Amino acid sequence: MDPLFLLLPAGAFFAGLVDAVVGGGGLIQIPLLFSTFPNAAPATLFGTNKLASVVGTTSAAIHYGRRISIPWRVVGPAAVAAAIGSWLGARAVYLFPPTALKPLILALLIVVAIYTFVRKDFGIHHQRLANVRRELQLAIAIGAGIGFYDGFFGPGTGSFLIFLFIRLLQMDFLHASVMAKIVNVSTNLAAIAFFVSHGAVFWQVAGVMALCNLAGSQVGAVLALRYGAGFIRKAFLLVVTVLILRFSADIFLA
Repeated sequence: MDPLFLLLPAGAFFAGLVDAVVGGGGLIQIPLLFSTFPNAAPATLFGTNKLASVVGTTSAAIHYGRRISIPWRVVGPAAVAAAIGSWLGARAVYLFPPTALKPLILALLIVVAIYTFVRKDFGIHHQRLANVRRELQLAIAIGAGIGFYDGFFGPGTGSFLIFLFIRLLQMDFLHASVMAKIVNVSTNLAAIAFFVSHGAVFWQVAGVMALCNLAGSQVGAVLALRYGAGFIRKAFLLVVTVLILRFSADIFLA
């Protein structure tokens, strides 16, 4: 048996843990899937990753929802917009090469990391925008844009959602993470609907990874709720840094 098959469950567990705290589980699962199945179609591996991830993401969202007040008036429309964007993004996988986005994503991640590091109070305090209509418009725009990106490519989706919810909607890391989970569930389900309808999923692999991802997400949600916004901020910076290193290696060492 290929040793990489043994890494898939462990990788899915760790991906679920990381994703529950700050997003970025795709950073772990997608490279593992591409390494294990080098001859598979990219759409098949993206579909398998989505199916493996959605269980853990849903579990984390439910876990957070029991402890944190969720602004459904804002997150509901954002999730709907994200689902539409994600379906369109998944469709675009068949039309354009997702890897063409790597230089742009690298530049955005560097900006996100620098901004978060320099602003020590970024995401520590929670408040809401006074303009309710503006808040809703921004939430829908964030959902649609990042939803498309998640369906099309994916790595860093949770990190981008959290950053934008904090920067534009003035949330703290904990509330932004809850919002990101709910929106991410929506994007995953929409992308899965597209990939499954096109027969692009390794069902048995996705099933095993989903169980491990679920276990990891439970651990991650407990850690995030116990240690709060400060802990999530540190984890966020760590995940974004790893994403930067990964994209840099893909671009400059390929």
